[in-house]
Amino acid sequence: MVPHQLPSAPRVFVSRHDELTELARWLGEEVDRQLLVVVSGPAGVGKTSLALRWLHDARTTFPDGQLYVDLGAHSQAEAAQPNEVLEWFLGALGVEPDLIPPGLAQRQALFRSVTADKSFAILFDDAASAGQVRPLLPASSRCVVVVTSRWRLSPLGVDGARFIEVGPMGVAASVELLEQIVGEQRLSDEAEAAEELAALCGGLPIALRVIGARLSRRPRRSLSREVVELRTESRRLSNMDLDGSTSVRTVLDMSYVELAPRQQKLYRLTAWHPGTSFGVEAAAAMMNDDIGEVEDELDDLIEKNLLTELGDDRFRFHDLLRLHARGQDDPEREDAIRRVVEWYRDRSVAADIVAIPGRPRVGPRYHVVRTGAFATRAEALGWLEHERDNLVHALRAAQDFGWLDLVWQMCEAMWALFQRRHHYSDWVLTHELGIRAAQECGEPVAEARLRNQLAVALTNLGRVDEALRELRAVLDHAGEQDLGSRATALVQLGRAHRTRGQLDVALDCFRQAVDVETRQGRTRGIGLARRRVGEVLIDMGRADDAVCELRECEALLDDGVDKARVWMFTARAHLAAGRHRDAEELLDAALVALQDSGSSAHLADVFVLKAEVAERHGTVEQARDQYRSALACYGDSVDPSVERIQTALAALDWNQDESAPHVPEQQVSGTRECECR
Repeated sequence: MVPHQLPSAPRVFVSRHDELTELARWLGEEVDRQLLVVVSGPAGVGKTSLALRWLHDARTTFPDGQLYVDLGAHSQAEAAQPNEVLEWFLGALGVEPDLIPPGLAQRQALFRSVTADKSFAILFDDAASAGQVRPLLPASSRCVVVVTSRWRLSPLGVDGARFIEVGPMGVAASVELLEQIVGEQRLSDEAEAAEELAALCGGLPIALRVIGARLSRRPRRSLSREVVELRTESRRLSNMDLDGSTSVRTVLDMSYVELAPRQQKLYRLTAWHPGTSFGVEAAAAMMNDDIGEVEDELDDLIEKNLLTELGDDRFRFHDLLRLHARGQDDPEREDAIRRVVEWYRDRSVAADIVAIPGRPRVGPRYHVVRTGAFATRAEALGWLEHERDNLVHALRAAQDFGWLDLVWQMCEAMWALFQRRHHYSDWVLTHELGIRAAQECGEPVAEARLRNQLAVALTNLGRVDEALRELRAVLDHAGEQDLGSRATALVQLGRAHRTRGQLDVALDCFRQAVDVETRQGRTRGIGLARRRVGEVLIDMGRADDAVCELRECEALLDDGVDKARVWMFTARAHLAAGRHRDAEELLDAALVALQDSGSSAHLADVFVLKAEVAERHGTVEQARDQYRSALACYGDSVDPSVERIQTALAALDWNQDESAPHVPEQQVSGTRECECR
């Protein structure tokens, strides 16, 4: 008797081309030994559908039949035991009941004998563990065994298993699946709503099937109405219920209840992490627990496909799993969120200190946070960049909960990120929130510092009138107790006037700033303000005066990045005076100093100046390479300087056949500055 026990192939099936191709390749490779495949993924992602689709498509490869058993890891009934599964299989293979031995070992031996040299397939559906599957493996080298499980079943790797992790489908495939259920015409009539509906289902086939079935039963219900019902996060899972017969929430509940208590708590609390992904240390902060213990628990959640691993020590929830976890109420929720916001604040403080040493700070945590987590400036800036989305979400969470002290302190701690990497939309958003929080907390010095920092962004974005309003507010309120903010506001006011071509006014502002810094005895502040004086002298055509000013201010600065910036502007002065060799030497030195600083925007400025030197020499191709290097420094960042560099590149192409070299009317460097002291 040849058994054909596989359930029917899924009637609705789309996508999974990569997985099916991989399975077919493995089948072709494993000609002399048994192919064991573990298909894992979160609940409702379509693991069984994939396995059935492939096994039905390849059924001619298995002339001796197919065996199937639901191992029941997540069913209402008790999970199937190996002893009884072998009894079912032996009966299906034609062994008389009275010839089936009672013991597990004897049944295993008989099963191996009956299936020896046979070419057949077995599907073990919904396995609970490797230990449940291992006793059921046949000995035949010509058979294929497929195991589906919500857990990864990593131990089966010892048995030579190959693993396929089934993830959620993309939007296009999700829409295609809905089309098969609801009908193409109905979805094409509301194409945008169909895509949003697919996205709200998170690419989970079970969710798409529930929504598709409900729409099929109600042919006059619009997709837009369904979208409105699903947009509300608190009701989304309850709306994915088909009269109690099929429910996304019930499927996810079955995975949750099997977790150990600590894993359940970790699942509940990390779902409230403010950003979309998180690391082990952030999870440990939310749990208020040891990092090593939490790391082990995270590994278990990964193994059980309740979390997605994005990389080394980086995790995220599937959207519907996050909603499910948040639905399991936890009394520690708010405390856990505050703990992780404070953790991000403290880590940002440590990074800020290393990234910009010597800058005056206001926040109380600067006096207590240890900086040992970051060995170099580049490492500190790299962490801030990597965690940028989480930092912004953490700040917004603090705003939502009314933790205003954390809002302005986090904003201040993110300054190194914005000063070195820009990210203007986040810069403006966080500072607007930070300024209001500092006002409400009665922190005038913090408010003034944040207004000055916001003015830098606004000036760089060309929103000069808005920048002037922020700076005048600082000058109106910063008295003798806050001369630092006053000096910074004067510098930024000078920048604003400089962008409008009001060079005399700008020079006066910068010199006033030098006077205020001198009254305070802040050596670095004096040096940076005098550098501004040198910059505007270049704009006024007073190159030699600028060189003298910049040489004197260089001696006041200890920080390597600050010195490199002075060399850059001194090079600009030499370039304006026609001293190209002097300019080149200074730019080469600045390039070396900034190479490992993590200050990609400042590095871009050096490349731009080197491009301008190359243009003066008439070496157009070299200039083009330098501009391209400058663009590469920005990556995908949206920065006004990118457009200016692209314009300079286009001008090179336009003028490459001209006999005289092209020199930009407005230098692309020096138009955007970021210092705030």
